[in-house]
Amino acid sequence: MHRRVAALAVPLTAVTLVVSSCASIPEEWRTPAFLRMNDDALDSRLPEITGDVGEEPEITFPDTEPPDEEITGVVSKGSGEDALVGADDLVIANVAQYQWTGPGEGEAVEGQSSYETGAPDLIRMDQMEDYITDAMVSQPLGSRVVYYFPPLDLTPEEEAQAEAAGQELPEGGSVLIIDMIDRFSQGAVVPGEQTNDGGGDLPTVTQDGRSQPEIEIPDEDAPDELEVVPLIEGGGAEVEEGQQIIVQYTGVRWEADEDGNHEVFDSSWNQGGIPFDTTIGGGAVIQGWDEGIVGQNVGDRLMLIVPGDMAYGESDEEAMGAPSGTLVFVVDVLGAFDNAPPPEPEESEEDAEGEGAEEEASEGDEDADEESDESEEDSE
Repeated sequence: MHRRVAALAVPLTAVTLVVSSCASIPEEWRTPAFLRMNDDALDSRLPEITGDVGEEPEITFPDTEPPDEEITGVVSKGSGEDALVGADDLVIANVAQYQWTGPGEGEAVEGQSSYETGAPDLIRMDQMEDYITDAMVSQPLGSRVVYYFPPLDLTPEEEAQAEAAGQELPEGGSVLIIDMIDRFSQGAVVPGEQTNDGGGDLPTVTQDGRSQPEIEIPDEDAPDELEVVPLIEGGGAEVEEGQQIIVQYTGVRWEADEDGNHEVFDSSWNQGGIPFDTTIGGGAVIQGWDEGIVGQNVGDRLMLIVPGDMAYGESDEEAMGAPSGTLVFVVDVLGAFDNAPPPEPEESEEDAEGEGAEEEASEGDEDADEESDESEEDSE
């Protein structure tokens, strides 16, 4: 539940950034010349890619110039035939990018490997270009796909625009490897049956399979404190602060409207049951979510009763158009994955000069101490 969920944009993945760098590739390179090989054979012009899915790939570049057209193929097929990637899935993948600079030469692109950062990428299939998703759709989890993009043929004007934007132009062709490790489909819910539906002084929750839960608010005063009620207790890993979580959720106000109803004000089910993702425990969402979900387990279905001071505000004025007062959420915690660490700030010239001056001063103090010691020894 973002501070304003309706306005929250889905986080971009590294894949999106890579693809966007290929926006200047001529259309005729994409179709029909974009070659997708069948599952039994890879184009011999592609680099040799070895290693197990789940581990950083090993890549050997051919002793030839990089090709001048796009190529893709399935390097290895996963064993999960009962879990095929769909066109609308949210896919969890490890991604690595390389530059093929010449015959037998190439290197990994720094900062563009989830194996390097330890954090997988979240790929929303319906937001990717077809020439990326075509090779992924209907492949089983555990599959590895490779893409090759030829060197960009930019006009002087495009090069100037890229330089003005601070974009470093890649040298040679680009090789992108995607390992598909998990997926969340539309309508995904946590497994198991509810062992608790709330009730009593708390709201009652009923949910029939893959559908939006119904939340019945009792004719009682709302609790003053945050309440976290497990409805299904999952057996997955504990959610940690700073992770990216995948959830289904529905929210209603405790206070009834003028007609006495508690209408849903926001729900992932209103978006077709597409799972929602956000960083948890770092202020990206309301406090009630940060405190209520961190420490719970993947596979949990939770009822969160969030007082207004841990949500958007107690009054309409404080909420500024968002729902005010106590809010009730039902949240299915589908998954939790590490986020990449933030980049280290670059050292400015002033900082570097300051450190140099401190080192010189320190060296001067050491020399002075040595001279003083020698003088004392001579006097003795």
